[in-house]
Amino acid sequence: MSDDEAKEEKELDLTSSDVVTKYKAAAEIVNKALQLVISLCKPKAKIVDICEKGDTFIREQAGSMYKNVKKKIERGVAFPTCISVNNTVCHFSPLWNDETVLEENDLVKIDMGCHIDGFIAVVAHTHVLQDGPIVGRAADVIAAANTAAEVALRLVRPGKKNKDVTEAIQKVAAAYDCKIVEGVLSHQMKQFVIDGNKVILSVGNPETRVDDAEFEENEVYSVDIVTSTGEGKPKLIDEKQTTIYKRAVDKNYHLKIKASRFIFSEINQKFPIMPFSARALEEKRARLGLVECVNHDLLQPYPVLHEKPGDLVAHIKFTVLLMPNGSDRVTYHNLQQLQPTKNIDNDPEIKAWLALGIKSKKKGGGKKKKGKKTDNSAEAAPMDESTNDGAVQE
Repeated sequence: MSDDEAKEEKELDLTSSDVVTKYKAAAEIVNKALQLVISLCKPKAKIVDICEKGDTFIREQAGSMYKNVKKKIERGVAFPTCISVNNTVCHFSPLWNDETVLEENDLVKIDMGCHIDGFIAVVAHTHVLQDGPIVGRAADVIAAANTAAEVALRLVRPGKKNKDVTEAIQKVAAAYDCKIVEGVLSHQMKQFVIDGNKVILSVGNPETRVDDAEFEENEVYSVDIVTSTGEGKPKLIDEKQTTIYKRAVDKNYHLKIKASRFIFSEINQKFPIMPFSARALEEKRARLGLVECVNHDLLQPYPVLHEKPGDLVAHIKFTVLLMPNGSDRVTYHNLQQLQPTKNIDNDPEIKAWLALGIKSKKKGGGKKKKGKKTDNSAEAAPMDESTNDGAVQE
């Protein structure tokens, strides 16, 4: 390895200011895209149109950056815009012929991602299509997700372990009489890697195990919190709803069907690494070709999962940089005013987690005063202050 190659290899984490800049540039774009999508979420708006506008915004904003550099820099959508409503858990990003529209009082989960040079920022947010404060079980499930996210932000820090986060977020959800949804994973992210090897399990059970891992300085994580008023055990109802896929780069197979070969070639050319929406492919061939690609493990599908009808599901996801001076949450959006029926006022353990500082002294201090100082820099309090659960008070 030459000196230049060694230098390039060394600079692929947060020790490089250029890498930090790219993460924050991607985060700024995806935060603005989220703001745009929320503004488009109105009764009778077609979900497919909103998803496409979110993706287009990210492509255009990312495409305007790093245009005049010598070495071509990949940039654009890191995860297609998804809008999952009410008891739908995730990954709903329909094809062009889908007529699904939003309705008054829908509880809407928005999920999206952007990358600059492979440095990824993702975000998910929950919004209810109504004016005034959110009340009842909708407020409970959103407050559960938000408070769990705030606790996770304080526990995803150097020296802590992934299982610490798993246990804590389940305790938070239970305080609101909600469940953390099974099967959701939070991942370490690296350049061009949206689902790295270090993983935080949402719910520990015998069927789903991950390796114990300790968080370290200069790592980046996508922290993914999904809560439900139901059982938290979502089901795949219709495989045809699946439209998001990711190339499994370690798999190879000689496809037999001509349409499959055509589509797979298109995928390798346009989306060699990042997840993509089938909307972006040549539609007629895609329907047939994707099936063979998935059947032979060339593509990883992101299925649309559902809780039972009547259940409500909330989703909050953020990107956090574990900087030497503490945690920097770079993706977020303020929540609507919540008036949950439950609170965490009588749970000293949860309140102690929320009192932890986000920025740290050199030896990782973070007392109450230090925590206050970080409210603006880390956007640690996206819940409206009128909530009665204390989650935003440090």
